[in-house]
Formats: sequence, C-alpha cells, structure tokens
Amino acid sequence: MALKVLSALDAARTQYYHFKAIIIAGMGLFTDAYDLFCIPPIMILIGRTYYPKPEDDDADQAQIPAAVTSTMVAIALLGTVIGQLVFGRLGDLIGRRRVYGFALVLMVVGSIGCGFSICTTRECVLGSLGFFRFVLGVGIGGDYPLSATIMSEFANKRTRGAFIAAVFSMQGLGILTSSVVTMVVCKVFDRASGHLSPTAPTPREADIAWRVILMLGGIPAAMTFYWRMMMPETARYTALVEQNVLQAAKDMEKVMDVSLSQITEDQPLPSTPPPSYPLFSRQFLRRHGRDLFSCACAWFLVDVVFYSSNLFQSQIYNRFLRNQSNAYDAAFEVAKLQAIVAACSTIPGYWATVYFIDRIGRVKLQMMGFFFMALVYFAIGVPYYAYWDKHTNKGFMILYGLTFFFANFGPNTTTFIVPAELFPARFRSTCHGISGAAGKVGSIIGAIGFLWASHNQKMDGYPKALGMTTSLIILGGVCIVGTVMTYLFTRETAGRSLEENEKEEDSKETGILSCFGEIGLRSHSNSTNGVDAA
Repeated sequence: MALKVLSALDAARTQYYHFKAIIIAGMGLFTDAYDLFCIPPIMILIGRTYYPKPEDDDADQAQIPAAVTSTMVAIALLGTVIGQLVFGRLGDLIGRRRVYGFALVLMVVGSIGCGFSICTTRECVLGSLGFFRFVLGVGIGGDYPLSATIMSEFANKRTRGAFIAAVFSMQGLGILTSSVVTMVVCKVFDRASGHLSPTAPTPREADIAWRVILMLGGIPAAMTFYWRMMMPETARYTALVEQNVLQAAKDMEKVMDVSLSQITEDQPLPSTPPPSYPLFSRQFLRRHGRDLFSCACAWFLVDVVFYSSNLFQSQIYNRFLRNQSNAYDAAFEVAKLQAIVAACSTIPGYWATVYFIDRIGRVKLQMMGFFFMALVYFAIGVPYYAYWDKHTNKGFMILYGLTFFFANFGPNTTTFIVPAELFPARFRSTCHGISGAAGKVGSIIGAIGFLWASHNQKMDGYPKALGMTTSLIILGGVCIVGTVMTYLFTRETAGRSLEENEKEEDSKETGILSCFGEIGLRSHSNSTNGVDAA
C-alpha cells in the first residue's frame, strides 16, 4: 500500500512550488548550455588575441588551432562525466539536498574562474581556462542527476514528464542568453574601440571581453544558491531510503498546500528496510539491468549525434561569414546565428516536448525524434558535395535547424527524463548519473571524432579522413540504431507513479541478463499502462 505522503505527491495539483523547483533545478542546465554555446564565439576572440596572424600567412585572419578548441571541449566534457558519476552516487548515499548546493558552487566557481585567469600569456591563459572548465564540467555533471531526480520526486505522476522537460528546457534559455550576452558585450567593446577595420590589430581589450562573457554565465546560477539550500529533502528519499515517513510528511507540508494530518499515516508503520541487494549485484542486474542499459545506450547514441554538430556549428557557419571582419564582429555574427537557430528550432523543440510528452509518451517521442533526425542527416549528407557544399542557402539552414528541433523534441530530452523515473529511490540518482556519463562519453566521441572525420583533405593539422558525406551518413545511421534500441529495450513510464515504475517485485526477469532472449518473442506493447515483463 502506498504511503499517504507519496500518494499526495502523485495526485497533487500543479502548485507554486512546482514552478519554483523548475527554476531552481533548471539553473544548472541553464549554465551548461550557456557555457557550451558561448565557446565558439569566445574561441574566435581568444584566437585573435593569442594567435596573431603571421605576416607571411595568406589567411584572412588569425585563427585558434582546431586542436586547441577540441581540447577545451573535451576537458569540460570529461569533467561532466566525473561529476555525473560522483554526484549521482552521493545523491543516493547521503541525500539529494546535501550535495545539491555543492554542485552549484562548483558551477559558479568554474564560470567565474574561467574569466579570472591569473596571467596573460597564451599557455597560462589556456591552462587556467582548461582547469576551470574542468571544474565547471564537474559541477554541471553533478547537477544533471540531482536536478532530474529532485524534480521527478517532487512532481505529480500526471504531469511529471512535462515538469522534468521544463527543467531541461532551461538549456534553451541558456543558449539564447549566451548568444545575447555575447552580442551585447561584443558591440560594447567594438564601439569602445572605435569600430576597428578588419585589417587592424586586435585590441588588448578583446582579452577582457571573452572573460566578461564567461563570468556573466555564473550569475544566474549563483542567484539560486539560497533557494537550493532552503529546499527540503525529497519525500521519497526521506521516506523510502532514510525510512523516516513522519519527517517526509513534515517536509512536504512546508511546500504542498495540504495539512500534516492528511499526509501522516494513521498508525506507525513497521520498519521495512528496502531490499538489501547492492548496486551492480546479480539481483540488481536482473531487476534493473535492462533499464540501465536502455537509458545509457540511448543517451550515448543521441549525444554522439547532438554534440558532433552542436559544438562545431561555428565551423559550419563560416560559410555564411565570408566577409573579413574584426574580432568583435566575427564573434557577434557567430553568436547571432546561434541565437537564430535557438529561437527557430532548439527552443521550440524543448517546449514541444513539454507539451506533448505526457500525451504521447516517452518511447514514441524518443523513437520519432531519432527517426526524423536520421532523415535530416541523410538529406544533408547524401548530396552534400554535389549540392550543399556549394549552395549554402536557406534550405541548408532549415535542415540544420531541424536536427536540433527533433533532437530536443525527442531523445535529447527524453534521455534526461526516463532515467529519473525507472529506478528505485536508493539507486535513482546513481543510475541517472551512469546514464548521463555514458551520454557524455558519446559526446566526446561525437565532438572530437566528427572534427577529424569531417575532413576530406589535410587541413587544420588533421589528416585526410572520411569527409562530410560519409560522416553525416554515419550520424544518420547512429540515429537509426537509436530508434531500434528504443523500440526493443525502453519501457514506457508515463502516467505511472515512480514506485510503479520501479517494478521491484514484478520484473525479476527484465534485467540485462535476459533482455536479449526476448527480442524475437516480444510484441511491442510500450503504453502508458506498462510493458510486458520478459
């Protein structure tokens, strides 16, 4: 029989604390997107400042080596992997609330530290920037499992998917804010320098501009620190993991429009500690291995695709920025194009998910997103050298924008949601962290691998590789694999309580040890009423 406090959470109407939790939990995702999308224009400013063009170089302007950009990307993503694993596990061992604030502190320190480099030489600046981006990555990584878990445990079961998606959609606001801040800062510095000509040396003030952009990204996160510290521990963790049902009821009375008498048990409950099997034991794998495999695999696949295009869109946009320009103008134009893509495709994708996810379900949405992403990549990749390479028109930008729309109206969002719904409370944050870490490993492969693979001739210090056509077709193939994996292994979680999704007692044969044996026998019945156990 469900505890009254948990039943009250599942049936609660939408209240003020839901929206407050969305903002508080979403600031980590905001910071993540802000940092990710300010890097392309910032690397232009750093390149013009610390990599001046030699007099005998035929290039239009100085450029930072691609290897340096990819290294900065990889450092932050590596920190994110570590943060997801460490903070995910700590969230289950000592509580979500106890480590939530520390993850935010790391994000703020990392954001501000990226700007406060202690020197002005190239090697020292890049070393300092790399270190603080790693710290920022650890904080962002820690925020992923904690934010998703906290929101899932506070939400009601009818609109839980929309609430978690709304948290994740804060990335869209982060993208737009990053672009707007970059454009404003660049225009202010450009005007202060007297509108430099394209051939004029880059002023030293450009070294301040990129630092200001990075540091401003930490302010919104810092503003939510107090409210994170004031949030009570989630009722599900307190009641199911700490076994303190009365305290869970008292905590929820503070945030829910309900009296304590309505959510307190009529008589003391017997002490029934949760099953004692440890993480990664045979019993854990038998009960939850398949779910962990499906979540980690889907997140890995979507991040291979998403980050391969996301992190290096400034290189794709170079075809639209043919005119020579000073450093501020170049950074401004890249940020403007990022803002256009965000406003026209990325943000609509996030909010389409918020609206539809509890109506059509996680599985169908994830399959649809993977499938249409594959179609778009094939449409770009197959005729790339025959047409798109020489016709950088609106059609190309529409297709490119659709990749972001269907990523966010699909697997990029659902892979954040589903791991926060499938697992028992004592493993929930850990399993979300493992799934997310698998995704970030995929993002490293996608970002670094795509940078190498997309070259069809020697350039930027990279050898001749596969070229754009082959690379984009491979990415489309990855999306097809994601569609198939979702169909075979992902369970629907919509419309059910977290405790029903756990399947603690009923899914003894749904683990990774047996999931492959059912593929040929299983009829696809992912619906809001559950999935047949293997």
